[in-house]
Amino acid sequence: MKVGYVLKRYPRYSETFIVNEILAHEAAGLEVEIFALRSPTDTHFQDAISRVRAPVTYLQFSGVRAQGFWSTISAASDELPDLFSNLEAAKGEEGRDVYQAVVLAQLVRERGITNLHAHFGTSAASVARLAARFSGVPYTFTAHAKDIFHESVVPEDLARKLREAARVVTVSDFNVRFLKEGYGPDAAGVTRLYNGLDLDRFSFTERSEKPGTPHVVGVGRLVEKKGFSDLLDAVANLRERGVVLRCSIVGSGDQEPELLARRARLGLEEVVSMPGPMPQRDVVELVRDATVFAAPCVEGDDGNRDGLPTVLLEAMALGTPCVSTAVTGIPEVVRHEETGLIARERDPESLADSIERLLGDRMLRASLARDARRLMEADFDIHRNAARLRGVFEEAVSSLKEAV
Repeated sequence: MKVGYVLKRYPRYSETFIVNEILAHEAAGLEVEIFALRSPTDTHFQDAISRVRAPVTYLQFSGVRAQGFWSTISAASDELPDLFSNLEAAKGEEGRDVYQAVVLAQLVRERGITNLHAHFGTSAASVARLAARFSGVPYTFTAHAKDIFHESVVPEDLARKLREAARVVTVSDFNVRFLKEGYGPDAAGVTRLYNGLDLDRFSFTERSEKPGTPHVVGVGRLVEKKGFSDLLDAVANLRERGVVLRCSIVGSGDQEPELLARRARLGLEEVVSMPGPMPQRDVVELVRDATVFAAPCVEGDDGNRDGLPTVLLEAMALGTPCVSTAVTGIPEVVRHEETGLIARERDPESLADSIERLLGDRMLRASLARDARRLMEADFDIHRNAARLRGVFEEAVSSLKEAV
């Protein structure tokens, strides 16, 4: 096989799970090419990106006018049989997605790509779906969170992608139930495949008590669904109780001005550090040394919510005791009083209670950390999970051959 990964942007600071997956494929000998619909906009990137060997092709669209659009399609019809009849499948799609799909389909033929895989059921899946139709290869995609929960999702569009994909995987059992309940037969074949971690890079060590102020860490994009406003309120609550601690919230995003203002209003500038985005190696060390990792996720007013935050999995692998909420698939991994603690969603006092309980109970922290690591080793090893995904690719290719 030679798999084409279709991504909206590459690289992206927040999408370490995609980099981990590609690296695991390459380690197993799978040939991968990356096709990005947009150029990167982030200012910080993961160190692991430098180890990816897959070539990256940007399917540029900027500056294309009607004449160029039509010329590209006309020229491509010489290489792509039945292109014009297959364009009926593009009804309702954005013009940009159609253009990029035509360009991608030509590259699929030229470079011997056997199948396409998109991450997220948004524009990447739109382009993969059409390019697969135009070039005669199968496509698969991984559904995550915003692409299925957000209010902007068009049910008819997602149903079509689910129906036409050779295979669809998603990142939690919660997501599988959500899709099957909402999309019926179109989602009948959706299966769960957890995102994986390179557990050698996130090695576990038993914690020893360190002198100094207990440290609570949260990492993620500064957006509503991460719940960091609740974390600020919980820290303020703990300070009122007389609990001594410090807190770091690492990341950047649209909510940053609001969170900085909230921190100031609560008088927490000396307690809560907000350093912005950091290189992954620095994040790993920060989380490794933390007393507690907090992921107070919430369902946003727009329906958006997290699937399974990668950094939460990383913290569990490292042995940092975790507090989170019962949003989407999180309870599948943060099993209350077994692998972590679950606080009530949008309830800073409940979050404060859980943090205080962990800060005051070293034996509980140790027990939760050990069991969390065992769960990561059982279900989240990237090499094992990437091998399962390659099996999905093989099934997709085989099913198309059988149909022909």
